[in-house]
Amino acid sequence: MAPRILVVDDEPHIRDVICFALERAGLASMAARNGTEAMAAFRRGNIDLIILDIGMPDMDGLEVCRQIRKTSGLPILFLSARDEEIDRVLGLEIGGDDYVTKPFSPRELVARVKAILKRSSNGAGPERRHATLVAGALSLDRRGRTVTFSDGEIAMTALEFAILDALLSRPDMVFSREQLMEAAYGAGTYVADRTIDSHIRNIRAKFLAAGGQGVIATVHGIGFKLGSEIGRKA
Repeated sequence: MAPRILVVDDEPHIRDVICFALERAGLASMAARNGTEAMAAFRRGNIDLIILDIGMPDMDGLEVCRQIRKTSGLPILFLSARDEEIDRVLGLEIGGDDYVTKPFSPRELVARVKAILKRSSNGAGPERRHATLVAGALSLDRRGRTVTFSDGEIAMTALEFAILDALLSRPDMVFSREQLMEAAYGAGTYVADRTIDSHIRNIRAKFLAAGGQGVIATVHGIGFKLGSEIGRKA
């Protein structure tokens, strides 16, 4: 069955353009006109990813994301007519997986959707899929797509999971931002450096809330690595 994408935008033309591009790419689409309809569709389930406009009248996209993130790590790609950095950073820090500004290229939008879906799926080989990575009290289960810390589960977005997977898989390696971009988005997809920084801050905040510190270390001038405080991979 084709992945199902919920397209949420208060502009009918934008919804139609996105749904047409998704279906041409072999993806299934459904539409919602506002945040209320988006939440209703989310609660019904059977959605693999949400394309979510930020600027909607009754409940904006940021609030929809906040509500969804209380219970779910469902992938969310934000759309916005504003290209202000604060909006992009805020969207990513409250749990968005990616951010695209209007006007946008439907082809690029579909490529971003596919990159997120790839990271959300179990598309790797059997040995990799079934592996569990462990570092101290931190455990990442590739098959179950779950992350636990001190026996408590931490909800991760698809791209946060991919970044943490990369860091855990090579705990002694310092990853540049470009390498983490490729790990999270796949080769050939450009995102700004600050997008990776936002994901890193979000991961750190989630672990801090769970009582974990120093999960990701910054190596100034180079990038990031797994923090030494949580130990090496078991």
